[in-house]
Amino acid sequence: MTTQKNAPVDRGCAVAVIIFILGLGTLLPWNFFITATEYFDDRLKGTPSSYGTTPVANGTTPVTNGTTPVTKDYEFASFMTLLAQLPLLLFTLANSFLYQRIREKVRIAVSLVSILCLFLLTAIMVKVPMQPDSFFSITMATIWFINSFGAVLQGSLFGLVGMLPPKYSTLFMSGQGLAGIFAALASLLSILSKTDKASAALGYFITPCVATLLTLLSYLLLPHLEFARFYFEKSQSHHGQLATPNGPLESADKEKEALANGDLNGYNNKPIITNGDFEAIGTKEALFMTKQTDSHTRSSVLAVFKKVWVMALCVTCVLAVTLSVFPAVTVKVKSVYGNKEWDRYFLCVCCFIVFNVMDLIGRSVTSMVQWPSKRSRLFPVLVVSRVVFIPLIMLCKTDNRQYLPVLFSHDVAFVAIMTLFAVSNGYFICLCMSYAPQLVRSKDCETAGALMTFFLALGLSLGAALSFLLRNLL
Repeated sequence: MTTQKNAPVDRGCAVAVIIFILGLGTLLPWNFFITATEYFDDRLKGTPSSYGTTPVANGTTPVTNGTTPVTKDYEFASFMTLLAQLPLLLFTLANSFLYQRIREKVRIAVSLVSILCLFLLTAIMVKVPMQPDSFFSITMATIWFINSFGAVLQGSLFGLVGMLPPKYSTLFMSGQGLAGIFAALASLLSILSKTDKASAALGYFITPCVATLLTLLSYLLLPHLEFARFYFEKSQSHHGQLATPNGPLESADKEKEALANGDLNGYNNKPIITNGDFEAIGTKEALFMTKQTDSHTRSSVLAVFKKVWVMALCVTCVLAVTLSVFPAVTVKVKSVYGNKEWDRYFLCVCCFIVFNVMDLIGRSVTSMVQWPSKRSRLFPVLVVSRVVFIPLIMLCKTDNRQYLPVLFSHDVAFVAIMTLFAVSNGYFICLCMSYAPQLVRSKDCETAGALMTFFLALGLSLGAALSFLLRNLL
């Protein structure tokens, strides 16, 4: 069964489901690591009763009275954020090299298998006794490599999804939005389980192993579906035509040859353009043909940047503000009640679940409301105004403060701030990424997308670097 345009139907929404799963799989590494900050903090404290570890000396430094050990501050959340986002920035710059020399199937398959192996390593380490310094070094290396492969995977899948109709890009983004909720719910279930900490952590890290394996199997199945195969082959044939040296003029020469042979099968019935026509026809017609040829050529990167620079800087600002305090500062916020049972759930629920759910809502709202408009001067003003969330979050209740007072001690205040923080994050990111291609010609959309991806990665990296400073200002 096919549509009027001879495109197969996505039977049973199989392709839609697979694209959603692929979107989910791209952001699992980042979300599963940031949601597990409490587990990593416990391991770095070197407590003998947790996760089968043995007492260690290099993870703690005794104070002068010799009675209370002072735990070494590894600044895990800040280092994790930085080492998770730098690979995205570096591999965004290296995309042109990788994509031209390594086939798409190899890039995606190797990335998924590598992520699966690194998650398995993280799960195994739950049961392995290890001193804090060694554990920290291995975990940081794991985070670097798992996010490096994740950056390659994400860039490759964006190109793959771009071959399909636009609604599949929305599904892919929705899958990415749900990755954080998926990780937060997995963390909540591990807390709710009545097992010991080690078993709960092991179950938590086995979950992304299963999800990554499902993502790999879904990707391998995708080319075998008629709907996906139709668009992949169509895209490849289109790029093959654009890659010819003379572009549209070569196509016109083929039409001329076909007409001479009395055969125009496969060609549109349009006027045939030859080099001599520029001498035989008037200036108006020559300019028209030149414009047709120009429509097939892409603008320079600088020319495209001049059109999208506002959106590029806006997406950088949004993510720099977000990553400067989330999760490095937000994970330090404590509940005002001091209830041990509630403290177990507070961070998972009030920080990660609230943020990811509200972020997804913010992204979804853009399908109904897009305000301000892409050319409105109010848009960048609202984006920059999100800076106010940095002091608001830093003034929430945290332990071991040295410089700033606590103005928002209640849990409700923290949840309210996180709600507005997350909704505005998802809303403005989605608007920036959707507005940018609308500011350029259709032929330049790919260049605009590449520029926006780079500035998105730049914002993440800047925010991660800034988190070190803000965390130490508390």
